[in-house]
Amino acid sequence: MAEASLTEGLVALLARPVAPADRRRAVLHLLDWIGCASAGAASETGAVFRRHAAVQPAGSARVIRGGRTTAREAAFANGSFGNVLEMDDVHREAILHPGPVVMPAALALAAELGAGGLALLDAILRGYEAEIRIGRAMGGAHYARFHPTATMGPFGAAAACASLLYLDAAATAWALGNAGTQAGGVWQCRHEPVMTKQLHTARAAAMGLEAAELAALGLTGPRHILEGPQGVFAGLAPDARPERVLAEPDAAWLVHATSFKPWPACRHAHPTIDAALALRPKVIGRAIAGVTVESYADALAFCDRPAPRDTIAAKFSLQHAVAVCLLDGPPPLAAFDPPALDRADITALRGRVTAQESPAFTTAYPAHFGAAVTLRLDDGTLLRESVADALGDPENPLAEDAILAKARMLMDSAGVDAQRADAVIAAAFALLDDAPAIRLNDLLP
Repeated sequence: MAEASLTEGLVALLARPVAPADRRRAVLHLLDWIGCASAGAASETGAVFRRHAAVQPAGSARVIRGGRTTAREAAFANGSFGNVLEMDDVHREAILHPGPVVMPAALALAAELGAGGLALLDAILRGYEAEIRIGRAMGGAHYARFHPTATMGPFGAAAACASLLYLDAAATAWALGNAGTQAGGVWQCRHEPVMTKQLHTARAAAMGLEAAELAALGLTGPRHILEGPQGVFAGLAPDARPERVLAEPDAAWLVHATSFKPWPACRHAHPTIDAALALRPKVIGRAIAGVTVESYADALAFCDRPAPRDTIAAKFSLQHAVAVCLLDGPPPLAAFDPPALDRADITALRGRVTAQESPAFTTAYPAHFGAAVTLRLDDGTLLRESVADALGDPENPLAEDAILAKARMLMDSAGVDAQRADAVIAAAFALLDDAPAIRLNDLLP
């Protein structure tokens, strides 16, 4: 018998038992995605994808702020929304966002199939597991050139949809193989003020769903898509760590290691935001002469932007984030919009912020996202705050009430009234009692 491939080993891991606590965690991530996607759908980028969805064939899956279409088209449209505000969940070691890809594919297909709530939640767990396990094996050289949510997302969507379709082990491996053969998504989009990043997540969700549906019809796929001589590792990940795919087989489902993001900015900016917020009470009413941010190398590579000129750049600016937090406190959505970019006090303080790499934080990364902020006041006083793990990470978790409050806030920002938001939250928790997934689908804003 041929030796099992990495994807076949992964498929076996996905069959392990699921506990009620695992499913409850999946509900929280599902609601977090619904909040993020509701706000994203109301954006300029979201409007483009909603217009595209409006001319697609009719179906039972709901498009947020839109009508109904097929599962594939709903996965594509809704898949574009969750990452717009940069508030989607994130796994640190894999450096990717599973929610914006797994959730829209799984919910759309569950609605189309008439699946129960438990089947949907188990599919979400398996989707996160597959995407993260493969993502954490890809290595830093991959992240330097590719958007991991785009490249690894199809694996997550395929695993989730294969679960909903009750594919056997062989067909699930085919689905993963054909998802992986489509992996792509280079980072050039982050250097220009464009909407391409949302196309990445939309494509990943739809591609994974399609791969699972085709596997159900008998379309075979490469068993060795990861480790093969012309597979994903060989083509996209020169410093891949293949052993990470199947490592720690008895560990908790990796949804528990996935972080929630409290602030509407790139995750690489979050530990800096947390450190600045801790310093703010000490400097209210005092003049700041200079600010030094220390963080890991990738935080600077992505977020060292002293003079952002648009919302996207502001969300990727350590300098802007620090200035906003020191002056105003916890940053709302509007803190990264154009009016804030031109505010005289923010602009002035932003100009006094410098960023530098800390070898200690780089060594700890990506297992830990850390940063330190040092303030030099006009009277010569130095104040420093260091953060080892950002708020929302497993070591520094957000409380369940805070996660639900975030979802409500984001839905409210998109014009969803409180009664509808409460109904969405109730329907998500009803999945734990195996309520039909289509009830939640029908309540999407």
